[in-house]
Amino acid sequence: MPPGQAIVSPLDTIRSRRASLTAAIFLMATSAIGPGFITQTATFTTKLGAAFAFGILASVLIDFVVQLNIWRIVTLTRMRASDIANAAIPGTGYLLAVLVIIGGLFFNVGNIGGTGLGLNALTGLDPKWGGAISALVSIGIFLSKRAGVAIDRLIVVAGVMMIALTLFVAYVSSPPLGEALRQTVLPDIVDFATITTIVGGTVGGYITYSGAHRLLDKGTVGIENLGAVNRAALTGIAVTGVMRYVLFLAVLGVVASGIVIDVSGKGANPAAQAFQSAAGDLGLRIFGAILWAAAITSVIGAAYTSVSFLTVFKKNITERARNLATVVFIGISLFFYLIITTPPATMLVFVGGLNGLILPIGLSIFIYAAWARSDLMGGYRYPRWLLVLGALVCGLTWYMGYKSVGPIFALINP
Repeated sequence: MPPGQAIVSPLDTIRSRRASLTAAIFLMATSAIGPGFITQTATFTTKLGAAFAFGILASVLIDFVVQLNIWRIVTLTRMRASDIANAAIPGTGYLLAVLVIIGGLFFNVGNIGGTGLGLNALTGLDPKWGGAISALVSIGIFLSKRAGVAIDRLIVVAGVMMIALTLFVAYVSSPPLGEALRQTVLPDIVDFATITTIVGGTVGGYITYSGAHRLLDKGTVGIENLGAVNRAALTGIAVTGVMRYVLFLAVLGVVASGIVIDVSGKGANPAAQAFQSAAGDLGLRIFGAILWAAAITSVIGAAYTSVSFLTVFKKNITERARNLATVVFIGISLFFYLIITTPPATMLVFVGGLNGLILPIGLSIFIYAAWARSDLMGGYRYPRWLLVLGALVCGLTWYMGYKSVGPIFALINP
């Protein structure tokens, strides 16, 4: 051993790997359970009632296939998504990077809007001021010398808090569980635009790659880590699935009681109305805390993951330069949030749909790489069942995108 080199014990290695997996799980989960999903859930539950349960089930099943494929391929190739795309089909990595960065920027405008809505519900602060303050907090985290540690800890704490508070409100709202369970598998209505939007808000655009890129940055890669990576992906999907269904039940209990929720007004905040109806002013404050935690972790996740795609244009970018680029990314997102007049709740629904339209492009490239470029994964024999499921989901996302593109863009141009 070279003089002065620290001895790393097996226990330290295990702890480091566990920490990186936990960070990846919660980065994916909190990105998937962001302000977009919360607002989309309240909006669509209000419109569709218990039938929206089928959309949640469909999104969880799609997430399962997408995340298992993406996480597996990224960690086996030890490459970022855009580099994998370029290696599989030359030039597509640049296209994927541009789409994810643009989609991430739009999503981050919505995320900052979510922080503003959260602080408005929590403290009564004007949403524009709340968004600006939260964006500055996010910038401060990335300027910190211990940015990586700060991000991991904030995301885990916020994720646990979101789940606990939502469980409480779901219990108080007393939803019709029997009807919800029936329509989870036998819905009265199947709305493709709704499913595309909710899928886009939970696994579309940058979210698809957030956890995988975090594992890559932490060095949790290769066949030797594949079992742990698969467990982490499944755990992340389970966490997001439970949170989605509990949030749906919390809103459904309010809707089923006959209370009318405004989903289209300029100042509409559907989820806030639902939580306030279920648990009074305490419910409103709880919602504010949940939405702010979800939104600020999503601001961080969207910025971190979107900027990670810049490496396809500049290979030797340093971590410090990436952090500074992330700060600029958040600053640009804040600028657009402050000048755009679209209501934050509408923007949060639209950006989910936009990212749902981006999803099939990246997924198609990855499924092709898994089928035809095993050399990128060191000759690893990719499971055929996962490839077949991936191809089926890929075709489904293209179909849903085709059926949904008109209704999604109509959200911002009614």
